[in-house]
Amino acid sequence: MLKKTNSWLTLFGLLLFACKDTPQRRLPFLGNYDVVYQTKNGKTITDTIYQQIPNFSFFNEDSVIVSNKTFANKVWITEFFFASCPSICPIMNTQLKNVEKALKRYDSQIQYLSFTIDPTNDTPSKLKLHKKSLGIKQNNWAFLTGNEAFTHKLGIEHFLIFAGKENEALGGYAHSGAFTLVDKKGYVRGVYEVVQPDLSVNKKEFQRLINDVKTLFNHE
Repeated sequence: MLKKTNSWLTLFGLLLFACKDTPQRRLPFLGNYDVVYQTKNGKTITDTIYQQIPNFSFFNEDSVIVSNKTFANKVWITEFFFASCPSICPIMNTQLKNVEKALKRYDSQIQYLSFTIDPTNDTPSKLKLHKKSLGIKQNNWAFLTGNEAFTHKLGIEHFLIFAGKENEALGGYAHSGAFTLVDKKGYVRGVYEVVQPDLSVNKKEFQRLINDVKTLFNHE
């Protein structure tokens, strides 16, 4: 009997060891990158350097100037929207609220950022009213307004979502229904098309975002 027990303990130990040695899934780095070549010990080594989110400065809903440094050392989940949007934006706002609920346990480590792509109309005071109308009371959710051209460029080139003026679009602007995940070092790690062009919600993309955030906190 003792010999049999030892065998089970040995098997359990091997399984535990195997689990510890199993490599954890890592999220990809997305966006623009530079390729750097170095020579070490006579061998050429190629290194890929991904770009981080650049410095930015915006007014928040309290008319306070904030920057990327304000939100340093936190994981960001971002959206690009405008308050008067009659179609996709209300759905995006609601889905981002659902994301926050699903990730409530990580609130102290996550910063939600909602960039308006219509800063002429979306003044800080208007964004404050919009935030209140959504019932958002969390301190880790900022609504940001600033230079329009810079905001559109920031969204397209760095957060990897489309945002721009389009006269034929409802409200005069067209933009992606995606959320962007940025790690604590400022690297884009995922883009999630949660709200589709037909205004439907992609539940698989929603869950992928939730899972990827947990991966960032648990395995990286």
